[in-house]
Amino acid sequence: MKKNLKRVIVLALCVLILTGCGSKIPKLSNGDEAVVTLKGGSMISANELYTELKDDYALNALVNMIDKKVLEKEYKKKKNSALKDAEKTMKELEDAYGDDLLSTIQYYTSYQTIEGYKNYLYLTNLQNYAIEDYCEKQITDKEIQAYYDKEIVGDIKVNHILITAKVKDDMTDEEKEAKEKEAKETINSIIKELKKTDVKKAKDKFKELAEKYSEDEATKSNGGSLGYINKDTLDSSYDELVKAAYKLKNGEYSTSVITTELGYHVIYREASKDKAKLEEVKDTIVEKLAKEYKESNPISTVKALQEIRKKYEMEIQDSELKNQYAKLIQSQITQAQQQQQQANTQSSN
Repeated sequence: MKKNLKRVIVLALCVLILTGCGSKIPKLSNGDEAVVTLKGGSMISANELYTELKDDYALNALVNMIDKKVLEKEYKKKKNSALKDAEKTMKELEDAYGDDLLSTIQYYTSYQTIEGYKNYLYLTNLQNYAIEDYCEKQITDKEIQAYYDKEIVGDIKVNHILITAKVKDDMTDEEKEAKEKEAKETINSIIKELKKTDVKKAKDKFKELAEKYSEDEATKSNGGSLGYINKDTLDSSYDELVKAAYKLKNGEYSTSVITTELGYHVIYREASKDKAKLEEVKDTIVEKLAKEYKESNPISTVKALQEIRKKYEMEIQDSELKNQYAKLIQSQITQAQQQQQQANTQSSN
């Protein structure tokens, strides 16, 4: 294996460095092939270059070669997706940087060609498949059930009335505060009107008030209807509204101002549906829990790739490279453990 690896490097360099690779390659007195000749008969041999490359560059290249081989076998059906995603990213970069793309890649990464960087993205996509699968296997049925019981809820039909503060950038702090106060007062006045309404007529009254007062042009003509929503249906700017809606019962409206990034709201929960069965959402739950597992366990990235290499019975025959690989893995594990400790410290503070 050592000789084969050496031969691969020599042949590759022969193509890149020697202009006449088809001609006879010069040799040193000890019989080693030369890759560079200098005035006076001085030469740099293939063995010398191999030793230098092995010490400084060969390991990373070798690990990438290993991963590419095993992952293309493991994820044969996903190879096209991995490549298309890489090409999509490259297209986005090309659109963003134009003629400066190559220089940008060279400045921010260790890659010297556009093709080299695309190959890196392709391999990273394949590696991510292995990492995702590894993390999903760490999720237990008990964790899935607990998440389902606590977090999965049925869709609810919600209407809202939005009032925004007419704040402008050139206003003083006092003027801005006055506008915020005015918006809140408007919402509170709407809540007061609802409270005066018979419970059985609250739905119709709410829609009437939405059409009259709401500043959400997309929903006001439909009585403020957001339709059926779930926890992750709307973007994050609606988070507080969604939380408040799930605390209400069908036929109830909020009796205090709900504040979001959009402004001030009053909401009405109109109806609800039963939540999906566990079998219907299990894959989504596993995917979400696996993502959380990966984020809270940085070492999973190292272990996932170790596991896939072992599955394909990877054995590095070159003793020096084998030793370097062991040190690399230990370094990656130590780094991941340090990240874990830092994350734990931050979460506890």
